[in-house]
Amino acid sequence: MAKPEKKKQEKKQDKKSGASKGSEKLTEEGVVPAIVEVILGRTGTRGEIIQVKCKILQGKNRGKSMRRNVLGPIKKRDILMLRETEIEARRLFKKINKGARD
Repeated sequence: MAKPEKKKQEKKQDKKSGASKGSEKLTEEGVVPAIVEVILGRTGTRGEIIQVKCKILQGKNRGKSMRRNVLGPIKKRDILMLRETEIEARRLFKKINKGARD
């Protein structure tokens, strides 16, 4: 009778690991350094997110230039440590206000 109880405990421990679906892929390679080339602009409802163009320095995507969203203070030539290098941020576009006179 002790065997089924152990199996239940093992299943509970697996669920408690806290890893979300697909997160194994994120940490497979570890963190990858990238250098900020250009600051593209601010995004978010209050402008708290900064969109940057960065160049990956190591890993399988070495040399690739990609767009990322960054929270917090950032400037050109800063080093970002990326958990994944597959997904790129959406492009920023200019918001057109109705009735704007330009």
